[in-house]
Amino acid sequence: MLSNQIIEEVVQRALNEDAPWGDVTSEHLIPANATATAELAAREAGVFSGADVFAAAFMLTDPSLDVQLFLEDGDTFVAGQELGVVTGSARSVLTAERIGLNFVQRMSGIATLTAKYVAAVAGTNARIVDTRKTTPGLRAFERHAVVSGGGRNHRFSLSDAVMAKDNHLAILTAGGKDLTTELRRVKNELPHTMKLEVEVDRLDQIPAVLAAGVDIIMLDNFNLDDLRAGVALIAGKAVVEASGGVNLETVAAIAATGVDVISVGALTHSARALDLGLDVQIQH
Repeated sequence: MLSNQIIEEVVQRALNEDAPWGDVTSEHLIPANATATAELAAREAGVFSGADVFAAAFMLTDPSLDVQLFLEDGDTFVAGQELGVVTGSARSVLTAERIGLNFVQRMSGIATLTAKYVAAVAGTNARIVDTRKTTPGLRAFERHAVVSGGGRNHRFSLSDAVMAKDNHLAILTAGGKDLTTELRRVKNELPHTMKLEVEVDRLDQIPAVLAAGVDIIMLDNFNLDDLRAGVALIAGKAVVEASGGVNLETVAAIAATGVDVISVGALTHSARALDLGLDVQIQH
C-alpha cells in the first residue's frame, strides 16, 4: 500500500537531493512575489499513476501551492490532454517541477506498460504480476503503478513469503536429503498466513515439490509445451506461476497454457518514462 508516510519520506528525500541548499536559479532570476500557473499535459497517450506523489512534490516544497489533478490513478488519457494544474508562487513551482514530473512520468510509464500486458492476456485466467526487480528505494511507488495499470503485486519483500529457488533447493537437499521431506518441514514451520512457493526448471522436479503440499509452483523458463504439461501435472493442487522469457510478444501464448500467474520483471525494470510536460506561465 502506498501510504502518505512513504510518499512524504521518499518525495522529501528527492527534493533534498535536488535542492539541498535551495533553488539558486529561481531565487536569483524569479521575483519573490511572482506567481505561476503550471499545466500538467500529456504529450502521448497512456495510463495515469502517481497523483498523490506528484501533489506531494509541490505541497512539501510550499504548502501554499494549489494542486489540482483532473484524473485518478488508473485513468487513461490521450495525447494533448490536460491532466492537472498547479498555481501559486513561481519560485516554488519551478523548484518542485522536476521532482513532480520525474515521479509521475516514471509511474505512468509503468502503469501504461502494465496495461498492455493485462490487455494481452484478456480472456484467460492468468493474472499479470510484478517482481522484486524494482528501483531501490522506489518499490512502493513502482508497485503502486503496476496496480494502476491493472496488474497485481507479487510478494513485496523477502519478509512476506517463502520462495525457494534453485540455490535454496540445492542447499536444502545437500547431503542427500529428500526434497519432499524438507519442503514439508518448512511448510509445517510456517504460520498459516504465510505462503510457500517453489521454483522448478524441469518437469521432472514437479512431483516431489507437489507432494510436499506447497502453495505455489513457479515454472521457470519453460517452453509452451512444458508449461501445458506442468499445468496438467499440477492439476489445481497448487497455484501455477510462469516466469522467464515473458514479453509482449510471448505473454498471450503463455497465458493460454492455463497458468494462473505470469510474473514480469520488465514491468518495473524496463518501463520507459511517459512523456508528460509541465507548461509554466509566470505572472509578475
